[in-house]
Amino acid sequence: MRIALWTLLTLFAACPSLLARDIHVNNISGDDRFLGYSQHASSTKTGPVRTIAKALRVAKKGDRVVLANTGIPYKESITLQGTLNSGFPDAPFRLVGNGATLDGSAPVPAEGWKHYRDNVFRFRPSRMQYQQLFKDDVPVARVVVEKGAYALPKLEPLTWCLYNGHVYFCVEDGQLPRFYNLSYSSLPVGITLYKVRHVVVRDLVVQGFQIDGVNAHDSAFSVELINVTARGNGRSGISIGGASRATLNTCLAGSNGVAQLRTEGWSNTEVQDSDLLAESAPSIVRDGGRVIVDSVEFHGDVLEKDIVPGDMAEE
Repeated sequence: MRIALWTLLTLFAACPSLLARDIHVNNISGDDRFLGYSQHASSTKTGPVRTIAKALRVAKKGDRVVLANTGIPYKESITLQGTLNSGFPDAPFRLVGNGATLDGSAPVPAEGWKHYRDNVFRFRPSRMQYQQLFKDDVPVARVVVEKGAYALPKLEPLTWCLYNGHVYFCVEDGQLPRFYNLSYSSLPVGITLYKVRHVVVRDLVVQGFQIDGVNAHDSAFSVELINVTARGNGRSGISIGGASRATLNTCLAGSNGVAQLRTEGWSNTEVQDSDLLAESAPSIVRDGGRVIVDSVEFHGDVLEKDIVPGDMAEE
């Protein structure tokens, strides 16, 4: 008996994946009073939790957080940090999206709009340095204001700009902003990774955040993004900084405000079989860090070449 117990303990120590659990999240049928151990609600309260944030509090090292794709976006800003949100070399901590969407946008309050002149209205968002404006959940065409500009640029109908801390939007003749389904970037960052190791995020859409869709802030090692779509975020789709080490595999980034992929510090980023669409901003903006794209090291500061043409926000 003692030998069998010792054998079992040795097996668990050698294979930490045997101890990993699935924590299920469902933003329709879930309840944060549940434990998340089952996909379906039950009288024992083992059913899915409602929020990703609760799942991350429940999860232990090497677990999987599994999202149900309900067709309704998850409206959260989450952080993976420290040992409990880390994994093992052969059993990474996983956030599995199943094609679900993590969305940081919020409707523009109808009373927030003030008439400026002609067909132009403006409102002041709570976060002003980076922004996006959406109509029917698709980014509105933006007019970029040159740094130090002393006057508002000309806006055509259904275009917008960010100027002196306000969002300016030009309506069509005879229309008012409240006649459109308009939203803006409300939450700051979709997924922040900080001081984690062996983490995989896969099959997830991250959109509508004021700064970055995914930000590996610092000391995020052995991070892999697989089939992650990062679109319509105020600064960048994906940002890798500090001393982080990350791989982008079959990812898609586009319609982000400043860069599709942004790197800084002493980071190391490998991009494999991924599409970085430069229709709204450069594909890569590098302010430090090492970037390797399909086995070729990128030595510049800005890569503007379109990898795949088209506007992925329409998809």
